Amino acid sequence: MNLEKVIFGAFVILACTLNFGFFIGELDNPLHHHELELAATVVVNLIAMTLKFGDRTHIGALHLATSIVAVLQLLAASIVWLVSTRVMGAPSEGEVMATVVSLSGGALLANLISVTLMIGETLRRAR
Repeated sequence: MNLEKVIFGAFVILACTLNFGFFIGELDNPLHHHELELAATVVVNLIAMTLKFGDRTHIGALHLATSIVAVLQLLAASIVWLVSTRVMGAPSEGEVMATVVSLSGGALLANLISVTLMIGETLRRAR
């Protein structure tokens, strides 16, 4: 068993599941989307992205691309939430929360693509 592959797989799947946990719930209800869960999702996605550096294969480039997309969308969601609620003083419900959750949904799709690539690569190597 390759420990590096285990850690890589664990972080890719953890990034996806944390993102799913934040995304699930009523779109505009801030009680269903905790800011610390979004922060944890950003951190784990950043770790997963750094683990994807160094793979010089085509599949590795696709893994990195999906991680970059996920991190950018999660950072955008965090910035929207921060600026709207802390700088502009808007309540974290309605349109603000819908925008934050929608951006995390885009990141979730990128994470699902990454997990699919990982499973496909694993199945290809098994043959």
